[in-house]
Amino acid sequence: MKRVDDFRLKFGNKEFVPIMIGGMGVDISTAELALEAARLGGVGHISDAMVTDVSDRRFDTKFVKNKLKLYKHNIHNSDKSIIKFDLGALAEATRRHVESTMQSKKGEGLIFVNCMEKLTMNAPRETLQVRMASALDAGIDGITLSAGLHLGSFGLLAEHPRFRDAKLGIIVSSVRALQLFLRKNARLNRLPDYVVVEGPLAGGHLGFGADWAQYDLATIVAEVVQYLRTEQLAIPVIAAGGIFTGSDAVSFLETGSAAVQVATRFTVADECGLPKKVKQEYFKASEEDIIVNTVSPTGYPMRMLRSTPAIGAGIRPNCEAYGYLLDGNGSCAYINAYNREVALHPDAKTLSVMDKTCLCTHMRNFNCWTCGQTTYRLKDTTRRLEDGSYQVLSAEHIFKDYQFSIDQKVALPEISQ
Repeated sequence: MKRVDDFRLKFGNKEFVPIMIGGMGVDISTAELALEAARLGGVGHISDAMVTDVSDRRFDTKFVKNKLKLYKHNIHNSDKSIIKFDLGALAEATRRHVESTMQSKKGEGLIFVNCMEKLTMNAPRETLQVRMASALDAGIDGITLSAGLHLGSFGLLAEHPRFRDAKLGIIVSSVRALQLFLRKNARLNRLPDYVVVEGPLAGGHLGFGADWAQYDLATIVAEVVQYLRTEQLAIPVIAAGGIFTGSDAVSFLETGSAAVQVATRFTVADECGLPKKVKQEYFKASEEDIIVNTVSPTGYPMRMLRSTPAIGAGIRPNCEAYGYLLDGNGSCAYINAYNREVALHPDAKTLSVMDKTCLCTHMRNFNCWTCGQTTYRLKDTTRRLEDGSYQVLSAEHIFKDYQFSIDQKVALPEISQ
């Protein structure tokens, strides 16, 4: 009976434990969580989602406060086109977060940053380029391109001195998406170092439509592996989405995957950035509590807990402080939905906006409880305490359970003192 530890993820001449912890924002995949993955010989992610806010929390900077002060006069204006991020501040916030993480790194593993294309920030090309370049400047081991096709992202980095030595990967949910990416970037003579194939059971935004349930991760991974073999492209494939046990991981490693990316089980790790009360909500969740909806302004379906406070909340758009989802024209689907409800209920003291949510504000406040489809199984990975709460786990415990478990078993933690 094989274990995950019987396999290795290879980048060049270096080998790593084939476990990658996914990049959950906003600062849910904390530096501490990524550092544990690296210390244990695997790959950890931090996220650059709302990185100015992350910097303010971690390093007592004032990026969000200064941006709000600059645009405060525009709060009650439905036109958000004047709101721009200071690219210098964005670069500094990214460098602070990445440098601090990399300076603390121990062990033989790697730390990547997850970079979402859908964080358009009213200047999609410019802000994306600054975020990626600043992460490379700060010494990040690699960048995982997520939440979008990223057809032009390699081009934005082509002149960077680390373009060919840093690890650069792409998340896709189909062979077609990978083919498009490779075709668009062929002129750069630079292949991705890895491809994460994310299936329909993943948490957060999904790379599928309303028919997500008709797809299967194993089938998509097999198609991607076969395509790369046919094209004679030696690019490691990393399976992601719904991989709950070490045995689940082994089934992919035995059939062509170079590693697995996992996240759901780490949401209840002590090192995870979710508040303690929210972790308990994840533990308590039943299968019926997990839904896929379209409240995200990005246009992607999103999986979350049914009880998430973000659903139906009608808060005023907070673009002056945040504005990460403003498109190139300064528009956001939530702004449109909010203004519609204001027009329909001009005298209402509180509003409810059911079809969209202010994702920036709710993610910042940990009120958008995105989750993987297997979240309802988290209660089976720990112990129920005398007060009725569930014991939070260490990242090391979860990582090693993936690494060494067999027979679909999950190791329970030692009884908390």
